[in-house]
Amino acid sequence: MARNLKALGLWRTALVASVRQDGPDLSARQLAILLQVYLTDPPHTVRGLAALLNISKPAVTRALDRLSVLSFVKRKRDLEDKRNVLVQRTVRGSVFLSDFAELVIAAGAVTEEDMAVVRAEDALALAAKARLEANLKPTAAAPPPPSVEATAVL
Repeated sequence: MARNLKALGLWRTALVASVRQDGPDLSARQLAILLQVYLTDPPHTVRGLAALLNISKPAVTRALDRLSVLSFVKRKRDLEDKRNVLVQRTVRGSVFLSDFAELVIAAGAVTEEDMAVVRAEDALALAAKARLEANLKPTAAAPPPPSVEATAVL
């Protein structure tokens, strides 16, 4: 739980820093598409992005419209298959993501005191998990009581 809160805190810090800058605000969908285009090998198409992100093609198109207006991506007709439109990277999009990466890195710059708290919380969580698992394990079965015949022989 502590790790989840830490991760979400880092993400929040990076997003808040991004929103406070003069640059554009991107929706989660727009940012996911932008990251997909920049962090995976091309070619990228609307159909391919929709399939990878499990969202509709119109949703991808709307996000690409906004990213194109910002000059973060550009579209180009596929010369081999005229039905396809390729989504390509731009210098401006690369600069935006580089700046965003710096915000994420800065958000991750935690103090040693922060890490001590995280480690202590992780240790408590592990100890609680171990206790819970120990309580859930079936206890070793007690040997059955001796039978009447066995008692008579003794």
